[in-house]
Amino acid sequence: FRFLVPFFCLLTSLAQACDICGCYSPDGHCIMPGMQASLDRGAAQAGSLGRPFTDKRGFFFAVAEQFTHFGSLQFESRAVANPTNQRLDSFITQFVLGYALNDRFSLHVNLPSVYRDFRRPEGFKTDAGSLSGIGDLSVIGNFVVWRKETSAFSGALRVLGGVKFPTGSASRLNEELHETEVAGAPESGIHGHDLALGSGSYDGIVGSSFHLRYKRAFFSGAVQYSIRSEGAIGYRYADDLSWNFGPGAYLFLNEKYAVALQANVSGERKDLDTFRGQPAADTGVTGWYAGPEIVATYKEKISAEFGVDVPVEIRNTALQSVPDYRLRAAVTVRF
Repeated sequence: FRFLVPFFCLLTSLAQACDICGCYSPDGHCIMPGMQASLDRGAAQAGSLGRPFTDKRGFFFAVAEQFTHFGSLQFESRAVANPTNQRLDSFITQFVLGYALNDRFSLHVNLPSVYRDFRRPEGFKTDAGSLSGIGDLSVIGNFVVWRKETSAFSGALRVLGGVKFPTGSASRLNEELHETEVAGAPESGIHGHDLALGSGSYDGIVGSSFHLRYKRAFFSGAVQYSIRSEGAIGYRYADDLSWNFGPGAYLFLNEKYAVALQANVSGERKDLDTFRGQPAADTGVTGWYAGPEIVATYKEKISAEFGVDVPVEIRNTALQSVPDYRLRAAVTVRF
């Protein structure tokens, strides 16, 4: 068991990088395509990156929660005043069911449930409300390309590929059809592409993750690329590159349980979305996040994690609402 424990630290999810694309996977790192201006708009539209969960075949199930608070505004990468107190609170609950066919290959399905509460200016009035529903379902396959295990060292390299399906509602994208600016009124940094539960598109997901351990110290990382297609009303979220990495150490490690602490760095780069062939000026973003993550496992059956992500640098185009912090938690059970 001690040789398998290192892989659990990879439960750090690339979903940290974005909210409209944040996907959790107990079998691999996950991020999702098409996010919002702040690198976090949607675990609703997902993809994922993988790491081994176990060396044995069988089913596994996970529930993950991600909360992101968007309470700041940036214009062309610079912080600006927020006189109307516009904000977006995003809660994304992800349900994952998977099956490990052997010690090399596993397959899982991820279905997000999304709740968003928002407040934004609409002309000289205030638009406040909430919306909820399922996000875009994804099916991901993970394959272990390389693995080595000794008493002092263990390492693994995993690749993944999958498809995201348009199961989430993209009705909020209809706002893109009639957005207008009122002279003298405050501008909103929260738009239909930020609130949409789904993209209305079929998207491809590819990626890789690795983990290296020497005695009680380890280093892990992952990268994922989301290949987007045109979705509802001619809107296309831009292709998205996400990553995370960081060193860590095992605080406790024995035959029954393990507890690891990791310093996690994550980020994402996304160019401008397009709407009916024209670039959407307020959708490009590159961001870096950092924060601690703690992961605990028990008897190869149960794994739990909790992490905090704080933005270090966010470079964005036009005016966008950006995250102040993100909280993540998850529990995975293998049957």
